[in-house]
Amino acid sequence: MDLQISFSTITLPSLLIVYCGQAAYLTKHPEHVGDTFYKSIPDPLYWPTFVVAVAASIIASQAMISGAFSIISQSLTLGCFPRVKVVHTSTEYEGQVYIPEINYMLMIACVAVTIGFRTTENIGHAYGIAIVTVMVITTCMVTLIMLVIWKTNILWIALFCVFFGTIETIYLSSVLYKFFEGGYLPLVFSLILMTIMGIWHYVHQKKYEFEINNKVSKEYIKQLGEDPRINRVPGIGLLYSELVQGIPPIFSHFISSIPSIHSVLVFVSIKKLPISKVTPEERFLFRHVEPREYRMFRCVVRYIILKNGDRLWFESEN
Repeated sequence: MDLQISFSTITLPSLLIVYCGQAAYLTKHPEHVGDTFYKSIPDPLYWPTFVVAVAASIIASQAMISGAFSIISQSLTLGCFPRVKVVHTSTEYEGQVYIPEINYMLMIACVAVTIGFRTTENIGHAYGIAIVTVMVITTCMVTLIMLVIWKTNILWIALFCVFFGTIETIYLSSVLYKFFEGGYLPLVFSLILMTIMGIWHYVHQKKYEFEINNKVSKEYIKQLGEDPRINRVPGIGLLYSELVQGIPPIFSHFISSIPSIHSVLVFVSIKKLPISKVTPEERFLFRHVEPREYRMFRCVVRYIILKNGDRLWFESEN
């Protein structure tokens, strides 16, 4: 609500006044089309406006960086991005995060783009295509939401698509001719990220499906207990798995490689839950893995717990 009020009462009127002023200036000085903003500023107000413009650029850059952190964090939750360190900077808002690796990658990318493109004109071409592409994607996503979630009348959806689609198609056609002069940059970055996310999600999904479909049976565990070649050595053994129920296939691979089992074996799973903090009593959850006589346990480590205190379903509660 705060964003809606500030945008409607401050941002939108200010933008309209600025754009109308620049349009009026261009009608009188069409030769300044390449640098309309700064040329249209009166001399006494040039440096104050310059300071405000630089501050606005810094704020906009910070918003983009924070948005990148939030998108990467959500992609991690969906299993669509390689694991990176996520630092939660707020105990009240889950989406307020900082990712050191992404921060340094953005820094390196910014320096590389500045060195490679050298002129603000080429960077402007890339920026223009990126902005218009985001507008087109936003329109497509809003259309999908109107159709699937809001259940809007198909006539209103068609009018929405025609109205905004026409405007954005005109914008897109006006910037695509600069594709080979720097406009290709956002599309290359998008292609690289989509490739990384697609491969990671595919591999992660296949790995999890393999663990689900190849869980070790109770009969196999009983056979191991009766096999004289399997030694029970003193100590506690830890095996990590994404599964929270059943024995993962890595256990049988471990036994085939090293024919011995620790006297106590713990299958460890680490799960992130969508709230800001975890209480000590809910941080580690233990259950027996049947058959009980073989002293095998399940431990689910929850570094963020559910607000309502619900537990993850794993193993039998008995």
